[in-house]
Amino acid sequence: MKSAVETLSPTRAKLTVEVPFEELKPSLDAAYQKIAKQINVPGFRRGKVPPQVIDRQVGRAVVLDEAVNDVLPKAYMEALTENSLTPLAQPDIEVTKFEDNEGLEFTAEVDVKPEITLPAYDGLSAKVDDLAVSDDDVTEQVDALRERFATLIDVERPAKSGDFVVIDLVATQDGEVVEGAEIAGFSYKVGNGGMIDGLDEALEGAAIDEEKNFVTQLVSGDLVGQDVDVKVKVTGVQEQELPELDDDFAQEASEFDTLAELREDVRERLTRGKRLEQAAAARDAVLESLLEQVEVPLPETMVTEELNARRENLEQQLVMSGLTLEKYLEEEGQTQEEFEADLDRRVRDAVAAQFLLDEIADKEEMGVDQAELTQHMIRRAQQSGQDPQEFVNHMFEHNHVPDLVQEIRRGKALQLLVEGATVTDESGNPVELKNLRGDGTIGEDEPEVADHVVVDAEDAEDAVDPAVEPAVDPTQA
Repeated sequence: MKSAVETLSPTRAKLTVEVPFEELKPSLDAAYQKIAKQINVPGFRRGKVPPQVIDRQVGRAVVLDEAVNDVLPKAYMEALTENSLTPLAQPDIEVTKFEDNEGLEFTAEVDVKPEITLPAYDGLSAKVDDLAVSDDDVTEQVDALRERFATLIDVERPAKSGDFVVIDLVATQDGEVVEGAEIAGFSYKVGNGGMIDGLDEALEGAAIDEEKNFVTQLVSGDLVGQDVDVKVKVTGVQEQELPELDDDFAQEASEFDTLAELREDVRERLTRGKRLEQAAAARDAVLESLLEQVEVPLPETMVTEELNARRENLEQQLVMSGLTLEKYLEEEGQTQEEFEADLDRRVRDAVAAQFLLDEIADKEEMGVDQAELTQHMIRRAQQSGQDPQEFVNHMFEHNHVPDLVQEIRRGKALQLLVEGATVTDESGNPVELKNLRGDGTIGEDEPEVADHVVVDAEDAEDAVDPAVEPAVDPTQA
């Protein structure tokens, strides 16, 4: 077999492959054997029909087609290896010549992994925001805890924001009740949002037994995006009474004896969370610093597929959240054009980062052992709420294990970048990353950092493939 490669672009190649007829013989023999088992010819046992009889009964052309179908993928893979190409998608294959006893010629156009010249990646620098927990942050968390221990008291006054109301609601279109849009005795917090546009405005100021009518658009179901008439009746109003903020509350709501101890614990928990957020920001900043130093050619088909996948993912999340795209963009303060431009930039950065991390993992000869793969799959299963064994079985059955291995290798490559980088906050203070534990605490400086990992495979995927999510943040088995 002979092959030649033509570079169509930095990310697309055209292979021209010639397979001499004598190299088709194993596939031709296999084709005769396969067809012999499928046909019945009087005087011959199934599977024992001679080739010349098959040629008369079925036709030589059918056998040749079967042989070509067998040899094409093998010859294509051999040509990829011979020319050191890594495909990124399915090829466009065209048979350009095939004659009996004269051999096979075909071409294959395919997106390929671009060649990247890695810049120096040890000693990168990045800057992140200061870690700060304010008194207001602590108060907000303590108030949220108070609400969990609040009691609801019936009141005889119109509803206001923050009240809980009991409502009966029905949506109709042209006088017909919309399927699934009728509820009774439903408890709803005024001002909570996320149910039906216009509901909070209708409820605020509504008295008990008062009915309000308004027009809105549904965000899910068969009538999504269409106007419907909504009638809502308030059957009860309840005011939230919060417990006194004192030592008694601290003892009731926590294991602490005093309110001061509770507040200090809240501050420490917030600080640990801020450390993790700062570490994530550092991870992204370090990777962005590397991306700025190298131009990575991107296959447009891969970018387009990723853009479409993210749009579809966003649409699904918006539906689940009860939001339209227009409402989401309004809340985000973005126009459609700004959103599309931002999405395109994020996708291109993500694809480029994948190529860079893969290149670093290859250069550093990073491997993945069975324990790492198992731990990664268990963690992925837990994150998706699936049974670990079922998740593992699915990964193997659908050949997703190579993708998981690549995720882990990217995580290791990103870990290498981050641990070798100099990261400071805006005030110039060094940011501790190497010994940052998963719970946000700082461990001792130890040779073994397996339990003090700054980034893992999921972090790497978030960094190179950040999800586009509605206000309410992938592979996806």
